[in-house]
Amino acid sequence: MATFGLVHGAYHGSWCWERLTDVLAARGHRVVTVDLPCEDPEAGASEYADAAIGAFRDAPDDMVLVGHSLGGLTIPVIAARRPVSRLVFVCAMLPRPGRRQGEVIRDEPDMILPGPADGADTAADGLVRWRPDAAAGYFFADCTPEVATWAAARLRGQSWQIISEPTPLLAWPDVPCSAVIGVHDLVVSPDWSRRVTPQVLGVDPIEIDCGHSPFLSAPVLLADAISE
Repeated sequence: MATFGLVHGAYHGSWCWERLTDVLAARGHRVVTVDLPCEDPEAGASEYADAAIGAFRDAPDDMVLVGHSLGGLTIPVIAARRPVSRLVFVCAMLPRPGRRQGEVIRDEPDMILPGPADGADTAADGLVRWRPDAAAGYFFADCTPEVATWAAARLRGQSWQIISEPTPLLAWPDVPCSAVIGVHDLVVSPDWSRRVTPQVLGVDPIEIDCGHSPFLSAPVLLADAISE
C-alpha cells in the first residue's frame, strides 16, 4: 500500500481529487489532500508548501507526492522540507531553482496554451476568476458535460503571487521524479512538456489519452500512471 499526497493546481481545491481517490482507495492505497491558500494575495510557493506539510503531517516518509498543473511549483518545495519517496508532475509547470516562474513562462512562451480571450476576469481584490462556461471548455474539455459543469462551478479565485516571486526552491531535492502529460491538454502544452521534462527532470513523460484534468476524465489511467 502506498500513500499519495495530492496537491491541486490553480483555481482548484481538494474536491478535484475525489474520483482519483476512489480508484486509489479501491486498490488499497491511502490518499491525503490539501486545500492550498490560492485566494491569499500574499501566499506563494512557500506558503503553499506550509499548508501541504500541515495537511500531510501524519503521512509516512515514503509518501508519493503528486502535483497537478500549478501544483508542480509547490511539490519540490515540499520535498525539500520533508521526506517523500517520489515526485509526480501531472500536466504540470516545472519550477527552476531561484527563478520567477513568470520569467520562465516569458522565456518559454509555448508552455501555456491560450484559453478563451474573455474566459477569466481579474476582480477588485486582485484575484482571477473564471467564467464557468469558459472553464468547462478549457480545463475540463474531455470530461462529460455533467462533470465539466460540476467542476467549473467549484473553481476558486486565484492569486498569482506564486509566479511573480522567485521560487524558494534553491536546488532540486534528491528525490526520484516522474511526469504524466495529457496528449489532449489545452492548458499546459504537451509539446512543451515533451521537450522540457527530460531537460528539467531527466525523464521522459508518461503520456495518457486525456486532457488537462485526468483526475476527473480518466482517473483509472491516471492511477495507473502515477503508480508506475
